[in-house]
Amino acid sequence: MSSVLFDAPGPKSRTRHRIYAVAGIAVVLALVAFVIYRFADTGQFSARKWDWLQYSQVQSDLGNAVLSTIEAFALGAVLAVLFGSIFAAGRLSDRAWLRGICTFVVEFFRAIPLLILMFLFYYGMPTFGVQTSPFFAVVLGLTLYNGSVLAEVFRAGVMSLPKGQSEAAYALGMRKTQVMFTVLLPQAIRAMLPSIISQLVVLLKDTALGFLVLYPELLYYARYIGSQGAFGRPIVPSTLVAAAIYIVLCLLLTALAKYLEKRNRRNKKVIDIPENPAEQITLGTAAGGGVAGGGV
Repeated sequence: MSSVLFDAPGPKSRTRHRIYAVAGIAVVLALVAFVIYRFADTGQFSARKWDWLQYSQVQSDLGNAVLSTIEAFALGAVLAVLFGSIFAAGRLSDRAWLRGICTFVVEFFRAIPLLILMFLFYYGMPTFGVQTSPFFAVVLGLTLYNGSVLAEVFRAGVMSLPKGQSEAAYALGMRKTQVMFTVLLPQAIRAMLPSIISQLVVLLKDTALGFLVLYPELLYYARYIGSQGAFGRPIVPSTLVAAAIYIVLCLLLTALAKYLEKRNRRNKKVIDIPENPAEQITLGTAAGGGVAGGGV
């Protein structure tokens, strides 16, 4: 069996691929084992390095750091989706000047690294007399960068829809804005949901850059704990704990995406047609508000 891009591998090729897979897994496991061995050899798993987790104040501060991360992610995600929706609609506009402005904005913020945006908003804006907080710099940077990426995702989703969707809406007398925001964008968001969730996972991990502008999120607190001499400077244990929390948050977001996708599939409406013709006439009258079975 073959596809357009390549021929199906034969018995020798499948055997060779299995050997490559086993060798690759062995190399990865060997690297992981070496890292764990080095951690254990340097005392990173000793009880003293993990004593900081037993203090109630540390637990409370760690919880506050997680909440700060979630706050920046939640607000940044909502604003990024709104930003992406508006500028995706602008890029699909029939007006050349509006399409050009939206294209410039999207491409401009996509091209600038997120960390530079955070630096500009936190360190650059005060030079113009505008004082900003770390939270503002982090959220604004996340919004502009990830919103620009989502704008391209939404635009691709709208372009992938059948033209009959927009033609039918125009036939009903809808305006361009109504067609875009009530017909096309909802379907595009539903169709591109996996890509949207993937970008939101990236946004969640990008909140870790906030510690460079002194935003007290999870990585910032992990670095603070790791520098405390009273706890033996547990930089590796605190980083491992922060990494585990990030992994849990990303898995929860992925689980939410799978739930929404399954719910979307179950929401397809199915009308059961009864076998009795009399019931069909009654059903048609109730649904259409007139006499069913009449001629045109």
